Amino acid sequence: MFCAACAAEKGLKTAVAEHEKYLGRKLGITGKGRCNVTNNCDRDTALKNIIRNPRFLYSALSKCSPADVMEYFEGLGVPLKTERGQRVFPVSDRAGDVVSALERRLKQLEVTVIKGNCTKLLISDGECRGAVVSGREVRAGAVVLATGGMSYPATGSDGSGYGLARQAGHTIVPCQPSLVPLETEERWVARAAGLDLRNISMKLLHDGKPVYEDFGELMFMAYGVGGPTILSASAHIGDITSGGWAVEIDLKPALSEKQLDSRILRDFTERRGMRFADSLRGDRRLRGLLPAQLAPVIAELSGIPADKKVDEVTKEERRALGGLLKHLTLHVTRFRPIEEAIITRGGVSTKEINPNTMESRLCRGLYFAGEIIDCDALTGGFNLQIAFSTAFAAAGAVAGY
Repeated sequence: MFCAACAAEKGLKTAVAEHEKYLGRKLGITGKGRCNVTNNCDRDTALKNIIRNPRFLYSALSKCSPADVMEYFEGLGVPLKTERGQRVFPVSDRAGDVVSALERRLKQLEVTVIKGNCTKLLISDGECRGAVVSGREVRAGAVVLATGGMSYPATGSDGSGYGLARQAGHTIVPCQPSLVPLETEERWVARAAGLDLRNISMKLLHDGKPVYEDFGELMFMAYGVGGPTILSASAHIGDITSGGWAVEIDLKPALSEKQLDSRILRDFTERRGMRFADSLRGDRRLRGLLPAQLAPVIAELSGIPADKKVDEVTKEERRALGGLLKHLTLHVTRFRPIEEAIITRGGVSTKEINPNTMESRLCRGLYFAGEIIDCDALTGGFNLQIAFSTAFAAAGAVAGY
């Protein structure tokens, strides 16, 4: 939609082929329905948050920066605000306002919307000059594939764009989920399912070595872990089938191990005579060390007998408990299915796309924009920024700018 609007603004007669009932369905669910439009940062900061092929996007981000995207949508009548992590949202907190603004702009520019499935590219003598949409040939001076990846297929990004790219001879880097929850070997997570921890520190480890670190929110799920820190960590996992991947959680990042030991000792002193298994959760009188849902799990994992009185817990047991709280480790077995991922990793190889114009190096007149390209980033509005920047570059190139 953004690409079509930009092309029409440059004077081109433009059409959008849409195989869903409504335009912008995936955009309408981004940011938990609030639409994290972009990140309020400069180009170089955006590039640092792109995991795969950031250099490919240098030119596109230079032409259309986060500031440009913010200015564009505010110009369409969508007031924006910046929140934690420089994430940008509509003031209304409604993703639908962003979709509606684009729809209105397409109408103003008289962009044609063709409802139907695009099944074939019209390629002749190495040039793309249109597409077949629901059996109808639509001739055009250029075609931009902006079909998304494979995540959230019910919104229309069902992977069909890869088949179209292959018709032009393009290589598709194998697709897998990114920004997705992780399944773990440990089954105790099911007992803590639904517990949302804030202000925790986590490390992603591979064969015991740190690969990524983050601070923020983490949620226990019936099958493993999710939440913002885990979604970002998933983007840093290479070949998950190789094994050796683990998540290490620091439940008390504000305290050193020595400070934590002092805190535990103070709690045990206040709870003298209490069973250890009951001592970690709070009550009306005393603040607990852990949430009630997690306390019995940690008590079991500590190896300290449940019926042991807290004043009988040895110094070694107490310090081991502190170590568990600072280094709670979960062993990752697999990603959750790609249908649950926020974005798709993989797609059309960047080696086969001109980074300045987004035009295919294999087929003249064919362009790419957004998630169909093998580029992905961390959470925070960076993936939508990639989509807008590549769409702007493609529109400009088609229009000869």
